[in-house]
Amino acid sequence: MKVLMINGSPRPNGNTATALKEMEKVFKANGIDTEIVQIGGKDIRGCLACGYCSDNGKCVIDDIVPNELAQKFEECDGLVIGSPVYYASANGTLISLLDRLFYSTAFDKTMKVGAAVTVARRGGCSATFDELNKYFTISGMPIASSQYWNSVHGRAPGEALKDAEGLQTMRHLAENMSFLIKSIALGKEKFPLPKREPWQPTHFIR
Repeated sequence: MKVLMINGSPRPNGNTATALKEMEKVFKANGIDTEIVQIGGKDIRGCLACGYCSDNGKCVIDDIVPNELAQKFEECDGLVIGSPVYYASANGTLISLLDRLFYSTAFDKTMKVGAAVTVARRGGCSATFDELNKYFTISGMPIASSQYWNSVHGRAPGEALKDAEGLQTMRHLAENMSFLIKSIALGKEKFPLPKREPWQPTHFIR
């Protein structure tokens, strides 16, 4: 079992990394492999709406999305998305990546467990948390929860270590996510994945 963790902060050792590493310790204690991929600060552009992925099964832009993350996402059992808060929203680089990663990958994401983690000096965590969770809910991915909304507070690198409740929330989140991943794995052994009807798109403008 494996969890893929995406760090959307341009600071590889900042407070978002602190939150993810707190979760990573719990995953390892539960026998779940983890990999943290640092994408903040990379040159990642947004979707071109070109339709290439529909015909070729991968994104046309030659970067980390089709060349690395698509396969890691397909192989993982859980996905954690971590982001700092910018103007009550996620990092722009991260959103560009997620739009393309989720849209260009055609594999079934059903029952991969998702979790969003947000980090802010003070406000905007809830709005960012809601924004990131939408990638999971449109993909049939169960969302792991914790004792509180998945947020940690801190501005300067290292300040998140002082947020005792935030770090505890990360540990509870990782414990719950570990349980969900293991439970789903056992369920797959006994029951098939939920049946899916053929998609029936209903357009508002015809």
